[in-house]
Amino acid sequence: MPHHGNEEEHGSSENRRDANGSDSQANEPQKPVIHDNRKVDPKTGQARHPDQEHHADSGDALSQAEDILNSVEVPAAESVAQGVDTAEAEELKNDLRRLQAEYVNYRKRVERDRAVAGEMAVIGVLNALLPVLDDVDAARQHGDLADGPFAAIAAKLENALKTYGLVRIDETGVEFDPTIHEALIQQPAPDVEVDTVSQVLRSGYKSGDRVLRAAQVIVAVPA
Repeated sequence: MPHHGNEEEHGSSENRRDANGSDSQANEPQKPVIHDNRKVDPKTGQARHPDQEHHADSGDALSQAEDILNSVEVPAAESVAQGVDTAEAEELKNDLRRLQAEYVNYRKRVERDRAVAGEMAVIGVLNALLPVLDDVDAARQHGDLADGPFAAIAAKLENALKTYGLVRIDETGVEFDPTIHEALIQQPAPDVEVDTVSQVLRSGYKSGDRVLRAAQVIVAVPA
């Protein structure tokens, strides 16, 4: 389409339009830029870290949390009581000391109770076997265990019980002790100065310091 007028004017008008267009773009207001500075990501629920923003869209939440924890360096002196003052840190240390002391006492109590339970179990077995030992003593006094296989079995039984601390109380000629002796008969004797065990009617037994059964004895008393 032919145009009329001076080409220079047409060119100058084009230039003016370009200039006006540039001016209009320059004068156009810019859109505001919004920065999301929230500490917690509303989508994942994970804590944000400035150095980890480029990982926000990559990997799962667990991987992001691990990356954050691995990237943070906490001094060893501050890792125990991070974010608390000196008084609170000292209080935490005292709480740990009390907890440790309570644990040590608890462990000692458990070990003591366990030892007592084991000792009581052994004593229960020994008490159950005392009638058997009485029968062995009676057979030995009647000469039934002088020789033969039953004598060997009785000896093995008695030796096995000794390994568990079983001690027989059957001594004669010793001073009467009411803690381990039960006096059934008292006989005056001119040749003794104190009460003395003259004969054992039934043997007694003890395990360690515990008397399982007192020995039934005849006591010779001063005349």
